[in-house]
Amino acid sequence: MAKLNKKNIIKTKDFLSLADMTGIDILKLLELAGEIKLKQSSGEEYHPLKGKILGMIFEKSSTRTRVSFEAGMLQLGGHALFLSSDDIQLGRGETIEDTGKVLSQFVDALMLRTHEHSKAEALANAADVPVINGLTDMYHPCQALADLLTIQEIKGSFKGLNIAYIGDGNNVAHSLMLASAKTGMNFSIACPAGYEPDSEVIKLAKNEALHNGGTITITHSPKEAILEADAVYADVWTSMGQEQENSIRLKEFKDFKIDQNLVKHAKPDYIFMHCLPAHREEEVAAEVIDGPNSVVFRQAGNRLHAQKALLVDLMLH
Repeated sequence: MAKLNKKNIIKTKDFLSLADMTGIDILKLLELAGEIKLKQSSGEEYHPLKGKILGMIFEKSSTRTRVSFEAGMLQLGGHALFLSSDDIQLGRGETIEDTGKVLSQFVDALMLRTHEHSKAEALANAADVPVINGLTDMYHPCQALADLLTIQEIKGSFKGLNIAYIGDGNNVAHSLMLASAKTGMNFSIACPAGYEPDSEVIKLAKNEALHNGGTITITHSPKEAILEADAVYADVWTSMGQEQENSIRLKEFKDFKIDQNLVKHAKPDYIFMHCLPAHREEEVAAEVIDGPNSVVFRQAGNRLHAQKALLVDLMLH
């Protein structure tokens, strides 16, 4: 059971997925992100987390997650500690529960990037401080917040937008599907048979979409998913931990590459999005990801701003 924190936008102690947030709360958090981005980009001093410490536990390698959280804490006046599982006792058999209880004595919040989502839940249950999901095999909610911020900045609103995700029904797809459902967008995912999103996540997203005026479509046809899309999204076909499946996945996904022929079916002003890192000429053609409709680097930059809002909301209570 998630612990309540009713004073803040996020009503739970922790941020493990978007499932615990309402669409209204997501919009409020994005508004805060926009305010912080504007405030700091104008040169105004804003250090609400002065003296605060974020402990960052990594069991998976990272570029954007590590740098955006570390830079975000520094820019907000706080400090971040990089804790690789190879460098702390977690890598030598100490339980995640004991790790959470101990680190709660030293830091003001924890961020975990790991494999099993159950490990993030166990850390959150054991820790006395807020726990942020920096990525698990089930969800990548911080990425979804950055995705929403990017879409909002460019398109202005969410209601009625068509989001097409072409590729594996993975953690990024799960979080983006929930984000779309919570904000009233129409989400379509095209993937090979056997690579669909988790059935429970689909069920949850469809229920949310029903209440918020959006739709969820699961198809095996990239052309069907991308038709009249306002945003086209891709991720790598082989995620971390799936390297042994790479040759099989390359064959299974060969008809799911996003190229100029496919994006012709999207709206002319579509935006191309990718959580990065990208494998050009696998899931996406270079002419698309490096083309005029691509917003992937703005999207990556918004990891910093979305997470600043998350940090401020969770750590100031």
